Order: sequence, then structure tokens, then C-alpha cells
Amino acid sequence: MMASDGVILASPNYSFQVSATMKMFLDRLGFVFHRPRFFGKAFTSIIAQGIYGGDKIVRYLDFVGNGLGFNTVEGCCITAFDPMTEKEKQKINVALAEHSRRFYERLLKPAYPAPTFFKLWAFRMGRTIVRLTLDDRNRDFTYYRDKGWFQSDYYYPTRLGTLKKAAGRVFDSTAARSTTNRVD
Repeated sequence: MMASDGVILASPNYSFQVSATMKMFLDRLGFVFHRPRFFGKAFTSIIAQGIYGGDKIVRYLDFVGNGLGFNTVEGCCITAFDPMTEKEKQKINVALAEHSRRFYERLLKPAYPAPTFFKLWAFRMGRTIVRLTLDDRNRDFTYYRDKGWFQSDYYYPTRLGTLKKAAGRVFDSTAARSTTNRVD
């Protein structure tokens, strides 16, 4: 995954969630939510289902992709019964072609976009909490320190406008106040 330009995760809808194998794979990547590393890489998902519920799984996997650091392209859900009719096959082919086009377009865009306010908030809150509550004995702390994230505006070099710079400072102070209140 580290050597790739993009990652596509696919799973059947099993009991309204990803398959057990996919869930186990994602759980083993759990530490990456604390120490994200897939910046500059595209991500998307494909869910195959027979009836319904796959849209919630797509939202879950989109959230996972963002949490791991990817540039996430909204996933897609394919619905079909077995055996598939020719009409269903054509519909799926059209949907997958469109999804592939969107994923390819993401690959062509700048790898390191300016963060959204939500992503900036998540970074600044998380890094402030890590800085104030952990120390060199903790892998999250040393990872953030070694990446230079305690001094940076965001995970990777990016230009923040005046409003986002001010928002980042507010996020830092809010996280510091909430952390100090918890520790006291």
C-alpha cells in the first residue's frame, strides 16, 4: 500500500457490514488511525450486495480511507442478484466505468490538496492532545515528533489561507483547554 498510487478496497455486504476478512484487515491497520501515512494516495471502495445496506458500508469505508490519510473518492455500491441478468451486468459495467473514471481523475489531481476545515480540525486537535498527554515512551508521540507534526500546520506541507491559519490556532487552543481540563 505504501508503494501504490492508489488503493481500492472491495467487499461483499455481509450482514450489513464488510466481510469478516475485510474487518480483520482494517482492524490490523487500526494503529494507522493514530499515525496516518497514506497521504498523496487515492482511495476508494466497492461494495457488492444483493439487497440493500451497502451505502452505509461505503460511507464507513470512505471514513476509514480519510482516517488513514488517503485522498478519498466516494465509493460505490453494486446491487445485483445471482444469477445476474444481462441488464444488471450492463448497469454494473456502466457504474464501475464511471467509478473508475472518478478514481483516475483523483490520481491526476495534486497529491497533497489543502485540507478541509474538518481535516484541519482533526489534525490540530489530535496532535495537540498527543503533544500534551503523551511523551517519548509512546509511539504516537515519537511518530508525531519525528514527522515534525508538532511544529507543522498540517500533516504535509500545504498553503493555508488566513482563515484556516486562524482556525488552526483556535483548534490548538481548544484542544489544549480540553486536555488541561481532563488532566486537572
